[in-house]
Amino acid sequence: MGGTNVWDAEWEVNEEQARTLIGRQIPQLSSKQVKRLGWGWDNTVFLIGDEYVFRFPRRTIAVGSIRMEGKLLPKLEAYMTIPYPKPLFYGEASDDYPAPFLGYTYVPGDFPIGLTEERRALSAETLAKFLRRLHEFPVQAALKCGVQQDHRNLTDIASRKVKLEGFLSKVVEHLSPEESGVIEAYISRLQKDRVKAVNALLHGDLHFKNMLVNENGIVSGIIDWGDLNVGHPACDLSVAYSFLPPYARGVFFETYGGADEETKLLARLIAIYIPILILMQAVDDGNEAIAVEAKSNIMRALSD
Repeated sequence: MGGTNVWDAEWEVNEEQARTLIGRQIPQLSSKQVKRLGWGWDNTVFLIGDEYVFRFPRRTIAVGSIRMEGKLLPKLEAYMTIPYPKPLFYGEASDDYPAPFLGYTYVPGDFPIGLTEERRALSAETLAKFLRRLHEFPVQAALKCGVQQDHRNLTDIASRKVKLEGFLSKVVEHLSPEESGVIEAYISRLQKDRVKAVNALLHGDLHFKNMLVNENGIVSGIIDWGDLNVGHPACDLSVAYSFLPPYARGVFFETYGGADEETKLLARLIAIYIPILILMQAVDDGNEAIAVEAKSNIMRALSD
C-alpha cells in the first residue's frame, strides 16, 4: 500500500536523534541509555534508562495532543487508580526537530495478548473503578486544557456502521467465514441511528495495545493518552466487551455504577470497531500476533 495510510509518518526519529534532542534539552538525562520501544500512528516511543519513556510525534496532527497531555495528565493524578505515564519532562520544538516532545514515568507490564478468559475476568473491578474515577473528572477543567469535545462524533451510530462495513470488506479475506458471518449478522441487526450525547473525560483509545498487565494478567497500567477527549463514556466502556468475557460484564457495570442500554449498545459497537481498525493495520504490517488478538477481541465483543 504505502504512502496513503492514515498511520504513515511525516517525520521519523531514530535513537541517535532522540539521544541528541534529549541531551540538548534535558541534560540531566544525557548519560542514560536510549532504546526505541516502538511506535504508534502518532508517536515514536523511546525508553530512557529504565525509568522514563519519551514520545516524539511522527506527524503534525499529534502535536496538539502532546501539548494537551502535558497540561492535563498531571491534573489526573488524584483520579487515577491504575498506574499511568505521568509527564515529567517537556521538550520544545527546535531547528533540530519540528515538534514538542514529552518524557513520562515508565509504566512496566506486558500487553494483554493471548490471556485466558479467566485471567481477563480478574480485571473487571479494577477496570470499572478506573473508568468510574476517570469519568468523574470535571469536564470544564478538561476543556480548559485544550481537550477536544466529541471530535469523533461518537453518538452517530449510522455513520460508524457505514465505516465498519467498509473496514470489513477490506479485511474479510483475513477472517474465517464464521467470523465474517457473525460480524455481518451483528451489523445488519444494528438498527439504531444515534444515541443521545453524554459528556465525560475519556481516555479515548482503550484497547489491548494501550493496556498493560502484570504477571497474573491483571491490568496494571493504562498508556497512550494522546486521544484524551470529552465525549460519550461508551467509548471507554467498550473494554467491557472487547477485553472482558461476557460473565465478567455484570460485575464491571455494577462497580462502574450502571450504564443504560444505549450506552451498552454503543460500547459494544466501539468494541468491534477499534479492533477491526487494529486488524487492518496488523494485516498491513504483517503482524500475525496482533491480528489474532484483534480478531479474538472482536469475537469476544460479539458474544453474550
